Amino acid sequence: MTYCVALRLKDGLVMLSDTRTTAGVDHISTFSKMHLFDVPKNRVIAITSAGNLAITQAVTNLLNEGIKFEGKAMTLRKVPSMFKAAQLVGAAIRQVYRTDGPQLEAQDIKFDASILLAGQIAGRELRLFQIYAAGNFIEATQDTPFLQIGEHKYGKPILDRAVSYEMDLFDAVKLALISMDSTLRSNLTVGLPLELLVYRKNSFEIAVQRRITESDKYFRMIGESWSAALREAYRAIPRPDWD
Repeated sequence: MTYCVALRLKDGLVMLSDTRTTAGVDHISTFSKMHLFDVPKNRVIAITSAGNLAITQAVTNLLNEGIKFEGKAMTLRKVPSMFKAAQLVGAAIRQVYRTDGPQLEAQDIKFDASILLAGQIAGRELRLFQIYAAGNFIEATQDTPFLQIGEHKYGKPILDRAVSYEMDLFDAVKLALISMDSTLRSNLTVGLPLELLVYRKNSFEIAVQRRITESDKYFRMIGESWSAALREAYRAIPRPDWD
């Protein structure tokens, strides 16, 4: 499993994913879950994925090489809008299902894939979508400006309490890293290195693309500071007087 989170805010986009893939307790590997599809001065589109690695890699390859869509071959570097991009990702998932789904079901293996798609195309708005295994999708809004896939339950509470559409991009980076740190501490199927992407709206270039490892001083500080802050907050809350 994995954990991926994306925040579409007033000033831009923050995406964060881990890289751990597990196939049983004795088979743990590192694979990138974040893929970038950019065209200078025209578009920045990124996806992160969770679920069966063979399925999500097949989907990513189709999005790179092209899939028949609305009568012609199409990739994420050619779609005219982010809505069409979300439809294209859904079509790629369904094509992989048609190819591999029956064989997976015969082996009693669930067709498990979910993708976060985010980005901006010149002349269009910045958008963020979550695409499901059936190929359908939802979109982030100002009221709910973040989406998560994979092992999200440990990192969701901090986001629910603190995320706002108006927040600064690098405050959002800090929040996403706290969310990831909480997940790393509670779930062994999520692990370092992490992959971070920051995009400023209307820039059509990546502001930050960073691989975060165990030696990253800022991420270590995040974990230590958040643990200390939680302990202090716990001690500061009065005990119940029920006795």
